[in-house]
Amino acid sequence: MYETEPELRDLQNLIDASLGRSTAHLQSIITGERSLTAEQLARVLTGMCVLVLSTVTAKGEPRVSAVDGHFLHGRWVFGTARGAAKARHLRARPAASVAHLRGEELGVFVHGTVEELVSADGITHPDWPAIHEYLRGFYGDTSFDWNDVVYYRLRPTWMTVYATEPERLLAQAS
Repeated sequence: MYETEPELRDLQNLIDASLGRSTAHLQSIITGERSLTAEQLARVLTGMCVLVLSTVTAKGEPRVSAVDGHFLHGRWVFGTARGAAKARHLRARPAASVAHLRGEELGVFVHGTVEELVSADGITHPDWPAIHEYLRGFYGDTSFDWNDVVYYRLRPTWMTVYATEPERLLAQAS
């Protein structure tokens, strides 16, 4: 778990506000007994999590693909090849949605805006060195050419969490 107390507070406020702005239908599905707190979510989302990423083409057509996601400091970090279609989409239209699902046990749904952590001309986000260190620790130094990969962080504007059996997920995370 990489989240600080202020990050957990912000994440909890986002989760609560998002559900409060949601439809009655979604609120009937995601209840206190079928969700996780921000702290619980950070304990469950460790390591690499497969994300379904949704981007939009220049024609306004939706596209989905899968990416490796890492939940760090209350935000998803993910990468792709710099020349991939999703990278072109995100460069032109940085709004994105991601979903992480574990069968019917867990669903984390997020909408927001991505920020590129290392630009094509090598300019790095101030948080990149720590994120890069984490990623190299996870994937290793020789897993791929780091220069051909672009990493993004999704700044969430909306997030909901569904969990059928929160206690079981938390026990598995321990």
